[in-house]
Amino acid sequence: MDNASINTGGNTGGNGAPPSPLREFWAYFRENRGAVAGLYIIIAITVVALFAHVIAPYSPTEQFRDHLLQPPAWQEGGSWHFLLGTDAVGRDMLSRIIYGARFSLFIGGVVVSLSLVVGISLGLLAGFLRGAVETVIMRLMDIILAFPSLLLALVMVALLGPGLVNAMIAIALVLQPHFVRLTRAQVINERSRDYVIASRIAGAGPLRLMFITVLPNCMAPLIVQSTMSFSTAILDAAALGFLGMGAQPPTPEWGTMLAEAREFILSAWWVVSFPGIAILVTVLSFNLMGDGLRDALDPKLKRS
Repeated sequence: MDNASINTGGNTGGNGAPPSPLREFWAYFRENRGAVAGLYIIIAITVVALFAHVIAPYSPTEQFRDHLLQPPAWQEGGSWHFLLGTDAVGRDMLSRIIYGARFSLFIGGVVVSLSLVVGISLGLLAGFLRGAVETVIMRLMDIILAFPSLLLALVMVALLGPGLVNAMIAIALVLQPHFVRLTRAQVINERSRDYVIASRIAGAGPLRLMFITVLPNCMAPLIVQSTMSFSTAILDAAALGFLGMGAQPPTPEWGTMLAEAREFILSAWWVVSFPGIAILVTVLSFNLMGDGLRDALDPKLKRS
């Protein structure tokens, strides 16, 4: 009897134990091959961005006047000193794209952080207070959503002035309603649950109910939305840079690089193609990873 009891107890505590949340999440996430590929690409881009000063062969603003619009190394007239060629003023394309990864991830991180903090705060207020506060907040979000996102960002940058900081503020404002609406919907769904009622009866104050009790249970869809918004922020920043309203030359931002290369689109394909490919790969990777996060974090999409 004693041995049987010991064996049973050992199985329950060892092999019979339920998997940890992180292990369960990874088991669902890795089923989506596209999401895993996107994750690996994002990790690689992040490493390149962090160590750009080590990886890049030259400074992104260094000019080689004897090598203007030099083609990539594998094309006739190219040189292995400039693997991806040079631009119209002789700057190394590879170095500028590597440093551009740093700017793009920085833009995405700042924009998503601003949108997330302000959006969650407004969404919690709208979901908990309801009434006039909810009406004012949600109607304001509806007004923002009524405008095309890029057009609204352009208007904001025109009012604030061209520049990278103002572009990030404008994009954060444009992305704000998605976080507010999502947080409000999650809060309304959670606030009537037993654990929230029990915390309220136990004497928890409004702030504790919002940020300690309810918010952690609303984070799964917000994480997915953050990933999707990261790619949107990079894309919108590139669009503003292309239109001359975002990062200003000689900043090695991918959209600004595209704007500088417009007149050479037929004569020097590499100055347009490589920044465009960098934007495509980065945005696609975040979207793929976002799909995988949604599948792994949404219990309705998990297979039984």
